[in-house]
Amino acid sequence: MAISRPYPTRPAPRHAHWWQRSRVRYGALTALLALSGLVILGLVREQTGTQGFLVGLGLAVLPVPLLVAAFRWLERVAPGPWRNLVFAFAWGACAAALMAIVANSFATRWIATETADPSRADTLGVTVIAPVVEESAKAAAVLLVFLFRRRDFTGILDGVVIAGVTATGFAFTENVLYLGTAFGTDQLTGGSGVSSVTAATFFVRVVMSPFAHPLFTVLTGIGFGMAALATRRRRPVRFLLPLGGLLLAMGMHALWNASSTLGEYGFFAVYAAFMVPSFGLLTWLVVWTRQRELRTVREELPAYVRAGWLTPAQPYALGSMRARRIARRYAHRHGGRTAARAVAQYGAYATSLAFLRHRGRRGRAGADFVVREHELLREMWHRRDTARPALEHAARAVAPPAPPRPAHGPYGVPEAYGGHRVYGPYGAVDPGRPAPGPNPYAHPYRP
Repeated sequence: MAISRPYPTRPAPRHAHWWQRSRVRYGALTALLALSGLVILGLVREQTGTQGFLVGLGLAVLPVPLLVAAFRWLERVAPGPWRNLVFAFAWGACAAALMAIVANSFATRWIATETADPSRADTLGVTVIAPVVEESAKAAAVLLVFLFRRRDFTGILDGVVIAGVTATGFAFTENVLYLGTAFGTDQLTGGSGVSSVTAATFFVRVVMSPFAHPLFTVLTGIGFGMAALATRRRRPVRFLLPLGGLLLAMGMHALWNASSTLGEYGFFAVYAAFMVPSFGLLTWLVVWTRQRELRTVREELPAYVRAGWLTPAQPYALGSMRARRIARRYAHRHGGRTAARAVAQYGAYATSLAFLRHRGRRGRAGADFVVREHELLREMWHRRDTARPALEHAARAVAPPAPPRPAHGPYGVPEAYGGHRVYGPYGAVDPGRPAPGPNPYAHPYRP
């Protein structure tokens, strides 16, 4: 998982060309998204009219905060930077929606011209072309984060969150178009009230199935998340997993779109037989993954207790979301908003440290393992004075009755712990011996 605060980017080499600089690339990406947003705004407004656009916009925005909050909740164990979520939503709402509208329209017209059968062209466009185009366009955002923000993409939940927020942005723009068009139809036919086309469209797209697009694209995100967990030596697997997730997303999307062609009750049959069970299964999967990540925090951080970086109670407190909330409230009560933010950042860095060590023990850590470990420890050390009292208080608040203490201590570390030696703030620690006491003359951090 990602950390809540990004690390400073490495300065570009002096011989780097201007187009290789991070500011140039970020500026180009921002300009691309802004241009796509302006174009998609013009296209939607042209199809719906100004009044229809405003009505569609007001109705389509209703599920967005709930969906974004749900995905943000999933990554509360180690929250990623907000800019990744902003990029994902903007890509889905602007770039992916624009690609989908242009490609779908072109493909449907081409099929109609070749077959001279508009109804067949519409059916093929909805059930075949649209799922392939739309899921590919949304998957591009996940791919970009996976390639260029690799530190923020280390597991399944990262893929789920990025894919889900991208799909939420895409569904938002699509809902504006559909709801605005339905409102225009009601204006022409005089429909109003519960029986209007706008009400029916709102009920189907916003009330019954706001999770449809996120559910499809999350399958792609899970594929990328599993690829992030695979070892670097398994290159074919790392390529096939995202591709398999994308194909599953296309298949489920095609089935969902085909429900409109299966008769009067086809939509409800597909909804009950496939969509609801799939949603429940994926919800269970991501919640189980979240609990597994908390367990990883509790299991990996004791190595740093023996090294002197953490107190014995901190792994337990950091492995409990309830304890983290108590720690933030305690810090806010005694130090204000700044202290609460420091405790939250401390927990995020500690979680990233636990995930890094877990990957190292499984042979999936990169060549920069030690550098990355020291970066995380340094950030934690800068916040220790604020975080430690809050976490100690939280650990006491949620701790069960203590069992009898074993002779070797509850935080003993095997001598060959993961093949990585542990360095404390006062030097290296031999896992087979007690941690050395602090040196009053030593610098508080020594890499």
